[in-house]
Amino acid sequence: MKKVIIINGPNLNMLGKREIDIYGRESLKDIENKCKNLSDSLNFKLTFFQSNSESEIIDKIHATSKNYSALIINAGAFTHTSVAIHDSLKILSCPIIEVHLSNLSKREKFRQKSLITPLASGSISGFGHQVYNIALYSLKLIWSDNENK
Repeated sequence: MKKVIIINGPNLNMLGKREIDIYGRESLKDIENKCKNLSDSLNFKLTFFQSNSESEIIDKIHATSKNYSALIINAGAFTHTSVAIHDSLKILSCPIIEVHLSNLSKREKFRQKSLITPLASGSISGFGHQVYNIALYSLKLIWSDNENK
């Protein structure tokens, strides 16, 4: 069974309460429950983590290298500002999938640059809470392709 961690950054704990027109009505707990249901059907063991603290996110990324087969990350605002998170992702050899609920290319100019994208296996944005499910399916496809080689 593959172990996957989903790391969520600052303010994502406020989903369903803030900027509903951009982020939707789903709470982070709603998203977590849907992801856990899907991960069970995909035969993944899923860990879900959220923090508003950059240092806690970095510590969790460091632990990922030893304990997980893949990382899905929505670093929130740290996506655009955190060289420290960028550097911590460099140590990983597992697939990294970057997700964003909104389409960053349609947002403010400062949100259009990601420090995570260059390190990610892929990036999924603009599909609301479904980006997490798309990322989980993507991992299944990546691993299935590798097994068939």
